[in-house]
Amino acid sequence: MKRVLLLALLLLSIGGMIGYRLIQNNKKQEKGPNSGNLSPINVKGLVLTPSDFNNSIQLSGSIEPNEQVDLKSEVSGVAEKILFQEGTTVSQGQTLLKVNDAELQAQLAQAKTKVSLTSENERRAKLLIAKEAISREEYDVAFAELRSAQAQVQLVAAQIQKTSIKAPFSGKIGLRYISPGTYITPATPIATLVNSQQVKITFAVPEKYATQVKVGGKISFSVSGNPKVYDAAIYAIETQIEVSNRTLQVRALADNATGELIPGSFANIELILDVVEKALLVPTEAIIPIQNGKKVYIAQGGKAKSVVVTTGTRTKDDILILEGLQVGDTLLTSGVMSLKDETPVNITLTTKK
Repeated sequence: MKRVLLLALLLLSIGGMIGYRLIQNNKKQEKGPNSGNLSPINVKGLVLTPSDFNNSIQLSGSIEPNEQVDLKSEVSGVAEKILFQEGTTVSQGQTLLKVNDAELQAQLAQAKTKVSLTSENERRAKLLIAKEAISREEYDVAFAELRSAQAQVQLVAAQIQKTSIKAPFSGKIGLRYISPGTYITPATPIATLVNSQQVKITFAVPEKYATQVKVGGKISFSVSGNPKVYDAAIYAIETQIEVSNRTLQVRALADNATGELIPGSFANIELILDVVEKALLVPTEAIIPIQNGKKVYIAQGGKAKSVVVTTGTRTKDDILILEGLQVGDTLLTSGVMSLKDETPVNITLTTKK
């Protein structure tokens, strides 16, 4: 009987100890892993200071020459002389190609002969009408024939002038598509002339930013294979939104005196919309996505405290904070995924890059 009693007491003692341990464990879980006398977590922190921020968006576009024309002849004929070298610079007004004009020269000589004849007829008719030897109508016919002959001379001369193809502007001429002796027509391509001392950067801005784009606004851009960043100024904006993709076409102009920018290249563009004064920027790694937005942790009294924030423009390294933080707050920037409210922290302050 005593053995049974002792065994019962032993079992009750063991059960009580197990129950006590379970209760203590439950209490710890309710209080959380950061409660009690836990060792502080080592984290990095950043004291928030204001700075001016260029609110910008990243876009893509293309580089185009300032001026470009496909050279073609206005008249048909044999290309008699090609007066340019491929890939060279030509000046405005320089003769680039001469079409054979022998037939037109003959027509011009014939027209001039007719002018001489009708001019003499008009002179005689004028003398006769002064003597009232002919009627006014006869003189008018002679005068009309003279004017018609003179107009024919001007017409043929204009046709001859078109046989000389001149550069409409200074620029660099590309590859030619014809050889001397080729019979060309107004549809025959000869070469392409471009002026790329300045280049146009054409790009599309999403509709929601359209009202923030102004003539004179600045952009910066880069091209593939070249680490250099170039600047340009907006000089033209399309008059309406493109319905198919809800964007606004914009053009900027950049200097290209060195010839580094090749028309047709792809451009990576940063468009500055406005400048936010006294902005708060935080590193992207400090932002924690949550169900209804984003939050960060700041240090308060040696412990971590979560703060819900409203964010704005995102750059490569930072995010603009619109609401939630204040100047002077100590933002925790490392180990944030393991933090909870009231977690003790040991902070190593860093500076913003």
